[in-house]
Amino acid sequence: MSPNVTGSLLMMGSMAAFTINDTIVKLLGDTLPLFQIITLRGALTCLWLFLLARYMGALHLRFPARDRWLVAARCGTEVGATFFFLTALLNMPLANVTAVLQVLPLTVTLGAVLFFGESIGWRRMAAIGIGFCGMLLIVRPGPEGFSLYAGFALAAVACVTGRDLLTRRMSPAVPSLTVSLATALSVTTAGALASLTVDWQPLTVETGAMVLGASLFILLGYTLSVMVMRVGEVGFVAPFRYSGLLWALVLGWLVFGHWPDPVTMLGGGLVVAAGLFTLFRERSAA
Repeated sequence: MSPNVTGSLLMMGSMAAFTINDTIVKLLGDTLPLFQIITLRGALTCLWLFLLARYMGALHLRFPARDRWLVAARCGTEVGATFFFLTALLNMPLANVTAVLQVLPLTVTLGAVLFFGESIGWRRMAAIGIGFCGMLLIVRPGPEGFSLYAGFALAAVACVTGRDLLTRRMSPAVPSLTVSLATALSVTTAGALASLTVDWQPLTVETGAMVLGASLFILLGYTLSVMVMRVGEVGFVAPFRYSGLLWALVLGWLVFGHWPDPVTMLGGGLVVAAGLFTLFRERSAA
């Protein structure tokens, strides 16, 4: 397969894993504090990543100092993204918060233009503008429609955009599993420190199994999200992130009985249409 096709498949797999994890975490939010969830899920994820990295011989720091700074910066953005996104997730319908994050392919494409010097035509720039208008329909920045948690979702978008662009700048000498483990350790450590401010709740067999499942899916999502930004072209691969919205719509309806209202659906449709158009223009140019 070509690098672009490989990247698109990795992106779709990453979105499926992350959305299933989000569903489990949202269910856990009814019985466990957020920082307890982050700590328990993260501890198991770190264990899986460490064992996998050791088995594959991909656990080392033998790469340039510049890449170490990029890994550290990526960890910081992931900590912020985790906090903002999960806070929004526990207080908004799954499909709504996922719809906000669908603007990510546009922000990543725009970031590649601003920071990497990639060139795009006026049509793709117009599509990015339309996508941002769709995002505004989803979050509704007005006294009645906008909420604090929608702002948290937008903050998560900013953090994940920075994360993906930093990943893109890493050299091939950096093992993907090392990056994933460093990220998981950072998020878990931050969650453990924050969990000292809340009262931990006892685990049942059901909640323990759900934490275990969440850790496995977040492991898969972490690893694929690192690999995907290092394969193919950003402008080609990024729009496949929209597959996560389909998962969120189905799981949100089946598990929570939530279905977005028409305005949110319209906004999500504009965002997806804008992303698909950028994909079409990229392929036409190629």
